[in-house]
Amino acid sequence: MAHSLRFAIPGDIETRTGGTIYDKRVMTELRLAGWAVEHLQWPASFPFPDDCDVNTVAESLAACPDGSLVMIDGLAFGVLPDLVAKEARRLRLVALVHHPLALETGLSSEVEARLADLERRALEHACAVVVTSEMTARTLTAQYGVPTQQITVAKPGVDWPAEIPHPRNTTPQLLTVGTVTPRKGHDTLVDALSMTADLKWRCTIAGSLERSPETTAAIRKRIAGYGLDSRIALIGEVPDPEPLYRTSDLFVLPSRYEGYGMAIAEALAFGIPVVATSVGAIPEVVPPGAGILVPADDPTALAGALRQLLVDERHRERLTRGALAAALGLAEWRDTADLVASALDAVQ
Repeated sequence: MAHSLRFAIPGDIETRTGGTIYDKRVMTELRLAGWAVEHLQWPASFPFPDDCDVNTVAESLAACPDGSLVMIDGLAFGVLPDLVAKEARRLRLVALVHHPLALETGLSSEVEARLADLERRALEHACAVVVTSEMTARTLTAQYGVPTQQITVAKPGVDWPAEIPHPRNTTPQLLTVGTVTPRKGHDTLVDALSMTADLKWRCTIAGSLERSPETTAAIRKRIAGYGLDSRIALIGEVPDPEPLYRTSDLFVLPSRYEGYGMAIAEALAFGIPVVATSVGAIPEVVPPGAGILVPADDPTALAGALRQLLVDERHRERLTRGALAAALGLAEWRDTADLVASALDAVQ
């Protein structure tokens, strides 16, 4: 008999965020491995649901038969401590935590404290917890009291390109892939690029412009203020970023926190040197020979790293080789799903 799982995911499963892409790929791979997976589509308002959305979720869980195995994305699990406490008496609940909710950039100290308290209380009722990085595992143990033995690390997989591209751009092409929100640090990127305006480059920023409209407006204003409209392109969300990776010379991601950094891993798979920040799980993904890591919120340091690679093609080539070597250690999606399946099997 096939293993059976109900997988609750807030919002549209086709949304191009790292968390949703992860959820969708894991669900697909589990089905290919013989699991019977029922997708529970929950409201997109999480982690800030209204009472109506909480009631919708309560009804969804109430409809699950006693003893059901239910995995819930952390965007929802972490803010429903009372509901999961109630349903944990009859359901086997597994939390999938991409990164702790309180670590999102731009929250007030009061909201941070509230989210941390809610998630800490909710995680007490999980039969198991799946995370996407060693950093998140350590954080949940140290700050949220989740026992180490209860946590499974299932890092995201990558899709390998059929062949490794070798772009030969007269003007170096910089790429960043990530939803335009405060956490991704696009403001730091634009400031850094303004400090390298004397060099040849073009930069493409791919990622949703709708999730934080005020951030998008501020980034557009910043770009215009530096007179870089013709050199920095905000292209919005793309259904398939592979053509962008294939034609890029450098990948840049100045995030203020990352629970893993899926776009970075994808860049490495294409042999693209990475310039990113030394925050969250990024150092787990980018070894020293594959890129340059700088402090977050430091445009001068970011500009310095970019300048090194823009002016020194040999240095860039060395890091290209390092990126390809680092990519050999990355998981495939079926490996990710196997680890998730092992966590689920443990609570069968």
